[in-house]
Amino acid sequence: MKSILIIDDNLVSLKQISTQLAQDYEITLAKSGEMALQICSREQPDLILLDVEMPEMDGFATIAKLKENPSLMHIPVIFLTGNHDSATEVKCLESGAMDFITKPANIDILRHRIELHLEFSIYQLHLENIIKELEDNIGISFAEILDCKDYNVANHVLRTGECFGILAKELALSGVFGSEITVEDADTLRRASVFHDIGKIGISDMILLKRTALTKCEYDEVQRHCMIGGQMLRAIYERAPSQNYLKMAITIAEGHHEYFDGSGYPHGLKGNDIPLCCRIMSVVNVYDACITDKVYRKGLSPKEAFEVIRSGSGTKFDPRIVDVFEKALDKFAGLNVQSNGIYKGQRWDFINETNIGS
Repeated sequence: MKSILIIDDNLVSLKQISTQLAQDYEITLAKSGEMALQICSREQPDLILLDVEMPEMDGFATIAKLKENPSLMHIPVIFLTGNHDSATEVKCLESGAMDFITKPANIDILRHRIELHLEFSIYQLHLENIIKELEDNIGISFAEILDCKDYNVANHVLRTGECFGILAKELALSGVFGSEITVEDADTLRRASVFHDIGKIGISDMILLKRTALTKCEYDEVQRHCMIGGQMLRAIYERAPSQNYLKMAITIAEGHHEYFDGSGYPHGLKGNDIPLCCRIMSVVNVYDACITDKVYRKGLSPKEAFEVIRSGSGTKFDPRIVDVFEKALDKFAGLNVQSNGIYKGQRWDFINETNIGS
């Protein structure tokens, strides 16, 4: 049963509408905008019927507060108003309401409008989920492309994506960065983060797959993947400017190797001049590198990997992010995401055989 929140300072009106709709919907009543916002913070309704004329916080102020909250802004609102003038009707629609109905409301018209907007809201949510699924699959497909170059890189991309999403959510819940990051941002940032190493497509396989230490020239070449990735994503974003996660992906791709003390690359940014998403990525990027088996060493345990992170707090990493990461360490310990593994290590054998033959 769909839930409806009815907001009206007139108790008679509240009771009347509630009685008319109670058979078909789960009804919650609020006699003020402040009370309605408190209710919504605990349990979100599927639709809101909102009176315009209320003391202290009127309907327009109430909907403005709802639209400020990312978790509430998509709830369809139908205004109930006793004013029949066109100016009020226009203001209702401009404020973000889906519809308005003049009071006293005809119950048949009210039911029809409610059903119409509930159906539209379900359809809109369905489309949003499809888009999110497509975005996730794009990221996975990118990881599988990298799989052709290096299986370890592909798994790194997927693991850091999941790790980034967990850490971003923990940071939002902690409130340490205030409104700079929200729980709603965390999922979008997670989808953006899987593109952080896309620039490695432009780096020579002979360097990426090298088993011995890189020369300075080779290391300089690897560093170019940040700018290459940014350029690639910027070209994609220009073709699809409505996809905000791509805009975030550009920032992450270019800045995920910037360090808190300014010693990173490519721009040598320092402290809060480094975008928050890049500061988060730098932590999870190093953490995953530490727990991953390498040719020259076995991967560290989660606790050992965190000690590496802790040792870089204030120099390589933002101390506030490190503190939150430590508190949530158990959530990262069992993370073991893998790509489909197009080559599953066979690429290494091919390279080795080639080297032997040469």
